[in-house]
Amino acid sequence: MEAAASSNLPLPDAFVEFLKHNGIDPCIYNYNYNYNADFLPRYLRLKPGCEEQIETIEADIKCKLEKVEWLPNFYSLPPDIQIASSISYQKGKIYGIDAASGAAVSALNISTGDHVLDLCAAPGAKLCMIFELLGNSGSVTGVDVARHRLAACRTLVQKYSLGAHCRLFVANGSEFSLIPIRACSDFKSLKEDDFLYKEWKSRRPWKERKKAIKERETGSLALNQDPELIYYGQDSGVVGLSKTELFKTVSSHDMLQYGYDKVLVDAECTHDGSIKHIQKFENWGWTTLERRVLDAERTDELTVLQFRLLTNGFKLLKVGGNLVYSTCSLTYAQNEDIIEKFLSLNPCAELLEIDGSECWPCKSGRIPKTLRFDPLTSRTSGLFVAKLTKLPEQ
Repeated sequence: MEAAASSNLPLPDAFVEFLKHNGIDPCIYNYNYNYNADFLPRYLRLKPGCEEQIETIEADIKCKLEKVEWLPNFYSLPPDIQIASSISYQKGKIYGIDAASGAAVSALNISTGDHVLDLCAAPGAKLCMIFELLGNSGSVTGVDVARHRLAACRTLVQKYSLGAHCRLFVANGSEFSLIPIRACSDFKSLKEDDFLYKEWKSRRPWKERKKAIKERETGSLALNQDPELIYYGQDSGVVGLSKTELFKTVSSHDMLQYGYDKVLVDAECTHDGSIKHIQKFENWGWTTLERRVLDAERTDELTVLQFRLLTNGFKLLKVGGNLVYSTCSLTYAQNEDIIEKFLSLNPCAELLEIDGSECWPCKSGRIPKTLRFDPLTSRTSGLFVAKLTKLPEQ
């Protein structure tokens, strides 16, 4: 694969054609433009309640923060500023999250008392924002197929003292079927279970640790493997439950009433909307990009997974609830095509306008009511966002 000479971009011809086919301006990836990977700002979210400490935080990170007017509690800063070593970061007052990702969480319209499912939770920044929007109410269930990545989520929610209403499951998001904790009292166990969950401890029995090591050595989680609960907070509702009660599943009809109020499906994708991700291929080699982004067999497998994640997330949603589907890809196949196919097969699904989005610096997707963020338009990483609700069965 040779770089495209006519466009003066350090990109292979095949990738430029791929971008044009998807209606994407290749100039987004031109590192010499003003809006490039080194110029795009970084974003951070300020923990609610820390607004009066802005000047102290700025002194700590040695940088002036610029308020993001269209997204509450978000600030931008130059991309070369490191925050990980700052006291403010270590004390949980700030954390890094792209503004486009924050918009996807905001689109859920989380309310006090909601029970929220984050079906692809790792690496955890969006999970933290969900907790902050909920406050001291409701619950959040985080799911991810990669145990080590979900363990990073656990570290985050504990670091920021956000985990009291949290439970985290290692599970395949396209197969996960557990209801919110609120419903367990309505579905009593049919048999006694000797095992009752006590206060969560980070140190697990040797047999459990040995099993986890074996699973890591044998590869990814099997589709039919039971979810593994790797964290639960004191107020998550897990403490005092039997294992049978916790892992109780319900019928699709009961899910209409007992499902989650809000579901976020930030699906695995080719990450072609991230300039910094594409920039890595200069070091990895463009043949790696061809294999990971342009290979039809791999992208077909991804779109199948994305559709399954969306389908399962919608199944777990209660009637009247909101689901947000997002990817950091800018391709039609992983975004609009998925939504169109899903709507055609699910008469109870309705696409919604995203509240407040008229003030967001983004474009409309190919389907009305869907949104696209990109570096040129939004000065953020690329992101597609669609919001759905579940209607009552006819």
